[in-house]
Amino acid sequence: MEEGLQQFKADFFKALAHPLRIRILELLVDGKKSVNEIQSCLEKEGSAVSQQLSVLRTKNIVYGTKEGKKVYYSLSDPMIIELLDVAKKIFNNHLVNTISRLEEMTVSENTMT
Repeated sequence: MEEGLQQFKADFFKALAHPLRIRILELLVDGKKSVNEIQSCLEKEGSAVSQQLSVLRTKNIVYGTKEGKKVYYSLSDPMIIELLDVAKKIFNNHLVNTISRLEEMTVSENTMT
């Protein structure tokens, strides 16, 4: 059972491991968007966006619904919003830690001279 869960997590994070996919998910936090809307917001070619949507769709991270001639994409699970928020907080923590270390190094260098 543990191995299955670990494999799911590995596959899930692998599907997220592309900046354009993350940008797509961040757009979808605000609600469903058509492929054209996603392309326009990201200023990317259709083929690039479609390729990344395909990866996200295959891993059930997003799903598409057809309305007339358009396909609208949405997040499959609202927990993805929290995951993106946690990732942002981790990034900010790393940034704060890096700044603190740089400040400590600067202080150390100044006291040595």
